[in-house]
Amino acid sequence: MSKILVHALLAAVILAAVLPAAKGVAAPMKLASATINDVQHEWQKVFAAELRDRIGDRLDPQVFPSSQLGSIPRMAEGVLLGTIEAFTTPTAFVTTIDPRFQAFDVPGLFRSPQQVAQALQDPAYRDRLETLFLDKGLRVIGAFYNSPTVVFTTRPVTALADFKGLKIRTFASPMQVKPMELLGAAPLPLALSEVVPQLQNGGIDGMLVGMPILTAFKFYDIGRDVTDLRFAEIVSVTLVNEAWFQSQPPEVRAAIVAAGRAADEAAFPWGVENVANSYAAWRDHGGLVHELPPGDQARLENEFAALAAELVAANPAVQQEYERLKALVESGPR
Repeated sequence: MSKILVHALLAAVILAAVLPAAKGVAAPMKLASATINDVQHEWQKVFAAELRDRIGDRLDPQVFPSSQLGSIPRMAEGVLLGTIEAFTTPTAFVTTIDPRFQAFDVPGLFRSPQQVAQALQDPAYRDRLETLFLDKGLRVIGAFYNSPTVVFTTRPVTALADFKGLKIRTFASPMQVKPMELLGAAPLPLALSEVVPQLQNGGIDGMLVGMPILTAFKFYDIGRDVTDLRFAEIVSVTLVNEAWFQSQPPEVRAAIVAAGRAADEAAFPWGVENVANSYAAWRDHGGLVHELPPGDQARLENEFAALAAELVAANPAVQQEYERLKALVESGPR
């Protein structure tokens, strides 16, 4: 047998062995987020396990926390373009994609984790929410409670007057920017990855944030003061590229939806416990949690309520979504 024929036969054998394996390689489903060791990260891990339980290795869910796939704007762009299959984020960071995301951030809408779950896990509303942003090429496969919004600062803030002149990092949503302006602070929308150097060089004095982020990223090494304004609960969503979603077989699409809903339910008690643990960890590391004097708090809530009504009324689409959510909150226990 000639060497040429031997080589040809060997090549045929190798090719025959490789092709079936290649066909069995699961397509990746990249799950991106800016945070780590928080409820968003937990949601993604639960989702990945739930999806594997349903469809085995037909998809390979891969979790990329802590901005491994880029800054928040780049990850949002990635899921829009389809270079990232899924992106988990607070709704406030995607209001530039669609202003209707503002409805979830309205000050005073949600006053407890239970109210968030009550609205987002309502079966009829969940059906609506999953397809609400299809006109932007996005599908919601996760929507869940994240944490209360607090203000981290590099010096104590114990009264409304203390906010005057502070440079505060906010989310992009007007529902966070405008309240800071109302307090006399200067809001500066920044990606989470930019916050630490800005705090260290004096570019900003603080940030609007969820408490679990402060402990997960050890912000107690930078400052120790947090002010709890009790004005908003953060909602996180997981968005997938709709064109990618539609490219999957029907049974895979059904599994993605079911895994997302299962992850929502599992993430809720985990997230509530994580918030409590984060407050405890903050204090254990020397951190302080301030509340405003009763008179300042009452004034703040009245001013935020008037501001929220003004902001909601400025966009009919936002107002429509807000009214739906508000009705769900008011239909249950306070």
